[in-house]
Amino acid sequence: MQFDEFAGEHLPGLVRFAAVLTGDRDRAQDFVQDALVKAHGRWARVSSAERPDLYLRRMVVNGYLTWRGRWYQRSVSTVDDVGELPGVADPAERIADGAELAALLATLPRSQQVAIVLRFYEDRDDHEIAEVLGCAVATVRSHVSRGLNALRVRVHEQEAGTR
Repeated sequence: MQFDEFAGEHLPGLVRFAAVLTGDRDRAQDFVQDALVKAHGRWARVSSAERPDLYLRRMVVNGYLTWRGRWYQRSVSTVDDVGELPGVADPAERIADGAELAALLATLPRSQQVAIVLRFYEDRDDHEIAEVLGCAVATVRSHVSRGLNALRVRVHEQEAGTR
């Protein structure tokens, strides 16, 4: 498959993935653009990978993990096109839930964010996530477990604070 064909086919999914990961569609587009520029220069290597789509996601994740913005430059915002949330009839509730989820995810370490987004948004298995993160399968399970536990604690604290 040629680079242009591959990029055209995978671009929308990569941007959605990065947008959920970052909580910022513009920043997501920047990460994807950087990854595609690098992939174009290394296309022979990327296309020879067993799963070029996962290789490119890893490039996006690496860009995200090494991003060094200052704390005051980071913001959490809603993301367009995150899909339907099951069981939510009112669109306003869906937007509020999405913003709350983005804010909660932003409190986690980035590797946990990546693992959770890949698992629950992209429905990736442990082996695929390990390939994207460049770590062992056991580490993926640890990231997901610790991340979910931290999210549960934060949700519980929020609920206790509103009573």
